[in-house]
Amino acid sequence: MPTATAPSPAFLKRFFKRDRFAALAGIRLLEVGPGRAVARMPLTAAHLNGVDVAQGGALFTLADLAFAVACNSRGPVALAVEVGISFVAPATRGPLTATAREVTRSSRLSRVEVEVRDGGGELVALFHGTAYVTRESLVEASGQPRRPRAPRRPRR
Repeated sequence: MPTATAPSPAFLKRFFKRDRFAALAGIRLLEVGPGRAVARMPLTAAHLNGVDVAQGGALFTLADLAFAVACNSRGPVALAVEVGISFVAPATRGPLTATAREVTRSSRLSRVEVEVRDGGGELVALFHGTAYVTRESLVEASGQPRRPRAPRRPRR
């Protein structure tokens, strides 16, 4: 397991405010801790699709932020390699709340499940994601812009 120090909840809340797309959607982090996160998003007219229910991309964005916080909460940078979402009921009342819980973790992979519920507490979406856990510290990476990597040369 990488030995990066687990960041504080305050650091995680500050760091994930840098997610400009989530901020644009009005998402706020309510709770963070090791392997878990709770995020909330208001349901406004801007979040609705043509039949006046929450647009799938809005639900995905909310769940994805909670996933990102949960899998990065232990210290090393973790990057999504696979995610999926199931829409189980139409979301017509807000605010929407995503609760993420890391269900498994190894030295290289983090698996997170996220439930999205509407303002009445009804389950509206189930999201799952797997992230690759790097050796880079989230705290150390936060102060430096990420540099693009050079393309790998094929092995002969």
